[in-house]
Amino acid sequence: MTTASMVRTRARHLVSIRDLTDDDLYTIVARGARYATGELGSPLAGRVVGTYFLKTSTRTRTAFTSAALRLGASVIAYGPLDLQTNTGESSEDTGRVLASMLDILVARTAGDPGEMRAWAAQDRMAVVNAMSAAEHPTQALTDLTTLVQRFGRIERLRLLYVGEANNTATALALALTRFPGVELELRTPPGYGLPDDIVATALAQARRNGGRMLERHDMVDVPAGLDAIYTTRWQTTGTSKPDANWREIFAPFQVREGLWRRSPRAVFMHDLPAHRGEEVTAEVLDGPASIAFQQAENKMYSAMAVLHWSQEAR
Repeated sequence: MTTASMVRTRARHLVSIRDLTDDDLYTIVARGARYATGELGSPLAGRVVGTYFLKTSTRTRTAFTSAALRLGASVIAYGPLDLQTNTGESSEDTGRVLASMLDILVARTAGDPGEMRAWAAQDRMAVVNAMSAAEHPTQALTDLTTLVQRFGRIERLRLLYVGEANNTATALALALTRFPGVELELRTPPGYGLPDDIVATALAQARRNGGRMLERHDMVDVPAGLDAIYTTRWQTTGTSKPDANWREIFAPFQVREGLWRRSPRAVFMHDLPAHRGEEVTAEVLDGPASIAFQQAENKMYSAMAVLHWSQEAR
């Protein structure tokens, strides 16, 4: 029996923030904020979502599983040893087979996003990047949802990002600069900044939208009047640093209470997990300015919005 909920649509993939049009981006963020208010429904009734996680995950895995179930979908979970890619099957063949059985594949690999592009070389199954080495797009969508929830808007917000320009920072830079009047400043350790192509794209977007983006490699003259201060853990996905003395290089970029002297109303954001005493002090993470755990809960609402969007007709 065919129902409206079972009609196949042409898949919409989210491997990078750059895959989204401005309308897509605004729609997903606004919908995530609405889901956070309790708006539900079953737009994914009859759909099957595969979750493929090669790396450890608390928030992202739980968020996408819960999101799919709350929207009426069924879930098949795959671990790092479950697929025949381990025995030499190509990514293209894997994607082709999974697309004949799944409606959506949510994947966290911490590897080359090219593998996800190979899975997405078909238009039956949507592929969602739940984290690759280069970019963490669904984290940025969660962050934007949290900003909307807190401020009622993203336009004209002023945000400071402190720490390594990792996959989270990349996604944030690509997403935030798409909104009018946003000012984004990154303070990253020397040698750990954004890739040149991301800087070029984000700067062009900021200029086009009347905003500003700046990256510096020190903590001198941090701007005042910020709306949000953001950091992530220093040991992202357990990757090693090329510098043996990297902790000395990163030490000045720890987020401490002093950053709030000139921005007393700023909220603190962190994608978690956090290491108190490394990238952030316990006083900040557990203090009154922190919305990090609200941000974590919003992963589920944002995931709901992404999954819903991926199945909409276009």
